[in-house]
Amino acid sequence: MRIGVPTEPGERQPLVAATPDTVGKLIKLGYDVDVQAGAGAEAAFPDELYAAAGARIVGEEVWEADIVTLLDAPDAAHRARMRPGAMLIARMAPGRHPELIEELAEHRITALAMDAVPRLSRAQSMDVLSSMANIAGYRAVVEAAAAFGRLFTGQVTAAGKVPPATVYVIGAGVGGLAAIGAANSMGAVVRATDLRPEAGEQVESMGAEFIPIPAAAERSADGYAKEMTADQATAAAKLYSEQSAAADIVITTANIPGRTSPTLLTADDVANMRPGSVIVDMAAANGGNCELTVAGETIVTEGGVTIIGHRDLASRLPGQASQLYGQNIVNLFKLITPEKDGTPVLDLGDEIIRGITVTRAGEGDAAAEILWPPPPVQVSITPAADKQEELAKKAHQAGPEKVSVVGGGGSGAKLGLGLAIAAAIALILVSPLTVSANYMVLTLAIVLGFYVISAVTPTLHTPLMSETNAISGIVLVGAILQVGSKDPLVAAVAFAAIAVSSVNIFGGFAITHRMLGMFRKEA
Repeated sequence: MRIGVPTEPGERQPLVAATPDTVGKLIKLGYDVDVQAGAGAEAAFPDELYAAAGARIVGEEVWEADIVTLLDAPDAAHRARMRPGAMLIARMAPGRHPELIEELAEHRITALAMDAVPRLSRAQSMDVLSSMANIAGYRAVVEAAAAFGRLFTGQVTAAGKVPPATVYVIGAGVGGLAAIGAANSMGAVVRATDLRPEAGEQVESMGAEFIPIPAAAERSADGYAKEMTADQATAAAKLYSEQSAAADIVITTANIPGRTSPTLLTADDVANMRPGSVIVDMAAANGGNCELTVAGETIVTEGGVTIIGHRDLASRLPGQASQLYGQNIVNLFKLITPEKDGTPVLDLGDEIIRGITVTRAGEGDAAAEILWPPPPVQVSITPAADKQEELAKKAHQAGPEKVSVVGGGGSGAKLGLGLAIAAAIALILVSPLTVSANYMVLTLAIVLGFYVISAVTPTLHTPLMSETNAISGIVLVGAILQVGSKDPLVAAVAFAAIAVSSVNIFGGFAITHRMLGMFRKEA
């Protein structure tokens, strides 16, 4: 079948749904690819690169392809050019455009909404919302830095001290984390808030300070935060107001697909911010998180606060954004083309395919079947409370037994430790004074080693011992020095020590080699 990649119609869109790299990957899946002349020009992908990748450069006939891929659903005039029975793959926002769904069904178009990919681990490689949010989060910081007019990083110079900028990010999803990482790398002091308490670890891992909401909302079954209660909303609003007043730059990221973006910053909150502060509203195209945001414009309030309301921040980095979107498309085609024969197969039993299929054309002249909205998909984030208690009890019961195997805290291990100490003390008492100090060191080493190893989580013992067994090299060196002793008993014990320590050394590194091999990708 033939895939068509047209120039994005309507409002200027520099992104393109396929790059020369992804075109080559689609061809390997058995498809023929048509690219409209100039489709990738604004993303720095000239027609020559598409032709070299194996695509055919065409004109308006690209709309007659079996499958048409775009960034966003085309307007009615371009949809009319598609032949009945064709497939359209694009962002559609089907929850907000029921009239689009009806028209696609009447025209017998099979429509797959790329912005409706369910939040499943298996679907992450096709999640265009995450791909674009990642780019947008980075670009939001770049836009903020350009409008801020001051340094992000702090400096101490001969002329005086320059404090770092303070950045406050509301929302620690993909876009928020990308913004946190970019702002932190530029030297700013970064703080962030999210409705999900578990996001705190992710925020802190990015080098930012997590500011929790006193009454945080829970995450729903679809992977998004639940709607807050009145008390939670009041607590969140108070926190947003306090933190935004103390920040130089505020980046808001609350954008839920299919719904109007919630208002997080009111006009009063903006009025309390310092002159020269900047707000970047990443949800501007969907209503905005700031009460004063004007979609598509950058405004400056009477108090000197700049509010940036770009509709599509990802489009300001068209080359990389196009590559990520195109790869999302390729990953979808890998799923629906299991035989790599250029023939898509829509298995509606698959949660991902069912979740993105808006309409499906059948045989004959009848209208396509409308499949929106899809059945809810259960997203397992963390076990339920009763399940967590059950797992905790099992771990508590199994813990002592697991630890005792490696000498952690079982009664057998403690008995062995006691016998070893008793034997060492007996040796100290019967040995000459010249060697009794050595036995004292041995006793202390036994005790110290026991408590060091027992304090390590049992699941870490294998990688721990695979490396630390190399310490047996010390024993090996000592045994080599004593193996030539005239005393047969000393020589025999030294030989045994050489054998055992050698097994520990080579065995430890063999285990390490096997473990590292598990993480190597095959060429």
